Amino acid sequence: MDGNSASLLILWHSRTGAAQAMAQAAAEGARGSARLLQAGDAAPDDLLAASAFLFVCPENLGGMTGTMKELFDRCYYPLLGRVEGRAYATLIAAGSDGQGAQAQIDRIVTGWRLRRVADGLIVNLGVQTPEAIMAPKAVPEGDLARCREVGSLLAEGISLGIF
Repeated sequence: MDGNSASLLILWHSRTGAAQAMAQAAAEGARGSARLLQAGDAAPDDLLAASAFLFVCPENLGGMTGTMKELFDRCYYPLLGRVEGRAYATLIAAGSDGQGAQAQIDRIVTGWRLRRVADGLIVNLGVQTPEAIMAPKAVPEGDLARCREVGSLLAEGISLGIF
């Protein structure tokens, strides 16, 4: 593995705060063993240094956000053949479905041969009007607790050498 130490990298993008809150909750669950990094700021070396990944974003127009997609566009080929077998999971903030964003991420990381180690967590916020979609979001505490569990699971798996 190219990374210098075992670590969880939480890559996130958020427009209205929901995915950011979910990413922060996952980092809390990882108890200091995760690095939070906005997707737009991530470079291939950041990903190479990580043992596992948590991709967190909202679903927009049936897919992942453009900023998350651009992360994969920038990093895909530099990481190809260099991150096989590393663990990943996803957290998706959605207005109704979320499956499209999760499926896009799953398809892309298949090329990297990452290994999904937790079921995808989709938090459905039930927003449907333009005003509600664009408004700042508050994620219910129960959903944030589930995000913390995912962060904890990934951090524990790294610390035990499982991934």
